[in-house]
Amino acid sequence: MLVLGLDPGTATTGYGLVANARSGVLAHHGHGIISTPAGEEPHKRLARIYDELSALIRDSSPDVVAIEELFFKQNITTGIAVAQARGVMLLAAAHADLPVASYKPAEVKQGVVGVGRATKDQVRFMTKTLLGLPGRPKPDDAADGLAIAICHVHRGPAESRLLSALSAQ
Repeated sequence: MLVLGLDPGTATTGYGLVANARSGVLAHHGHGIISTPAGEEPHKRLARIYDELSALIRDSSPDVVAIEELFFKQNITTGIAVAQARGVMLLAAAHADLPVASYKPAEVKQGVVGVGRATKDQVRFMTKTLLGLPGRPKPDDAADGLAIAICHVHRGPAESRLLSALSAQ
């Protein structure tokens, strides 16, 4: 199973591709960012994110998209812009007929480190370790995309089996 993990953002969207072999070993299949120019009009930024993500999906052929849920406390304006970008990402996945899983930030930390209150530094260290990378993945948004993909590898199949079992009752 190849998972495309997405860390949504309007200026920078991080992505990571992680495969899970039957042996349970994780394999790094790439990571990077989709960035948009700060001065570009919002609708053009969203179109750029959609186009680049759609091309990434076509080129990498993931089996599932895992995307981080939004969490913001103070800046509602930034939160709205990120929500718009997340919506475009969901649309790209839907147009590619891919299943989508969403994870809260604490779920990603739990899925990668084993602790829902882990620091970003701990998540990045474990991402590097679990994927056998020579150094911490950069930039940070791409490292977050990898962590979201790892979270899905660790949590997704178990949750699917649980939901199937519950619906069979």
